[in-house]
Amino acid sequence: MSLIQWKNEFSVGNASVDHEHRELIALINELHASVSRGSEQDLVVEALGEIYAQVAAHFALEEKIMRDANYDHFGLHKADHEALLDTLADVMDAIENEGRYDERSLSAKMEHWFSEHFRTHDARLHRRL
Repeated sequence: MSLIQWKNEFSVGNASVDHEHRELIALINELHASVSRGSEQDLVVEALGEIYAQVAAHFALEEKIMRDANYDHFGLHKADHEALLDTLADVMDAIENEGRYDERSLSAKMEHWFSEHFRTHDARLHRRL
């Protein structure tokens, strides 16, 4: 079962951004399936690293779009991007340092993190664009 299902509210109306949102959801769902099977710590950290890289690239695209459009909430949106990346890095560090992870907590964090960002910041961006 997927952790995050695509919803129309996740769409920002830009084909490239929406495609990347779908790819990120697929990566998160793959991670969720992996941790549900009790994957080894190294595989979880590797999957989180892939998500981190994809998220960072995605945020760079969104930030370019926002700058080009003179988006009035750019600063707040960018700050949320930075906070999300910091949180993801902290999660990876904690898993590497502790040698284990809590599958429910990890999945819940990932679902909340992305869904909340899509529902708030990205929804506002969609309305503006």
